Amino acid sequence: QAQLVDSGGGSVQAGGSLRLSCTASEYTIGEICVTWFRQAPGKERERVADIKRFGLYTYADSVKGRFTISRDGSKNTAYLAISKLRPEDSATYYCAADLLCSGTYSYWGQGTQVTVSS
Repeated sequence: QAQLVDSGGGSVQAGGSLRLSCTASEYTIGEICVTWFRQAPGKERERVADIKRFGLYTYADSVKGRFTISRDGSKNTAYLAISKLRPEDSATYYCAADLLCSGTYSYWGQGTQVTVSS
């Protein structure tokens, strides 16, 4: 059984929006740290947004003001709301679970593809 399932990607035009979901099983999303990453073909994986200890949310400079990370304990799901999309945001987006908030990721989602056309 998958520990972490990503969903919500799709194809949108520039300026559009999507909401990505990351649903956990076997552990409680509200008690761990979560990071969204993305990776485009031929490029290195990039950290996009984090839920850290004590409810601290952080973002990469490239997405500040456009992306919002959140979580819903009742659904055991973390979200990444992405708006004002640009073609350079096209990538496979992955969520990762850091169970101890130690910087080590125990579980990864399978990835969800976001494609932005100009």
